[in-house]
Amino acid sequence: STCACVEYYGKALESLMKQVKIMSIHGKMKHKRNKIFTEFRKLPGGILVCTDVMARGIDIPEVHWVLQYDPPSSASAFVHRCGRTARIGNTGSALVFLLPMEESYINFLSINQKCPMQEMKPQTDVLDLLPKLKSMALADRAVFEKGMKAFVSYVQAYAKHECNLIFRIKDLDFASLARGFALLKMPKMPELRGKFFPDFTPVTVNTDSISFKDKNREKQRQKKLEEQR
Repeated sequence: STCACVEYYGKALESLMKQVKIMSIHGKMKHKRNKIFTEFRKLPGGILVCTDVMARGIDIPEVHWVLQYDPPSSASAFVHRCGRTARIGNTGSALVFLLPMEESYINFLSINQKCPMQEMKPQTDVLDLLPKLKSMALADRAVFEKGMKAFVSYVQAYAKHECNLIFRIKDLDFASLARGFALLKMPKMPELRGKFFPDFTPVTVNTDSISFKDKNREKQRQKKLEEQR
């Protein structure tokens, strides 16, 4: 749903799926967008992590799956996203992830877009990759900061969802969400003010001590910290 989520999960997938080509694209990549799009079209296989910037008006041959991690803010966008697969008489599949409290979105789509859907039961034999993502965040401040920005942007986008009768921010389980983003601690943001999260355990490490792997960025950070001191 957001550029920050694309940046974070694109980086995460690159590290977790080294045998697959992962590319990322979003609206803030103004000059690089066409280059990435052209490169992806030429690939024999791979994964493109993207925002709705790629939901319509583009044609990539032989897209087998469209995975919608965040339900789109409008019902028409849902159909446009699905339309990236099964082009020109081919077959394809589209999947949208929903929380139990969001399931009435299916009825909304069937009425609004006349879009028949089938439930796919959650996989049971999944790997827990969150510890690895946490280790990545502890080892590089860039990953830690990307995760925090992604979480904040996700919550803000959820609060602005067009179907706010179904997607209610007051029903969001922030602790589960933060665990899903492999956060090391809860960020400070207005939506979380005054709330307590006994189900979320922050790391015992002082996150200010996490440094950037990029030596120049770390040098600049240390300079800023020194000025603040």
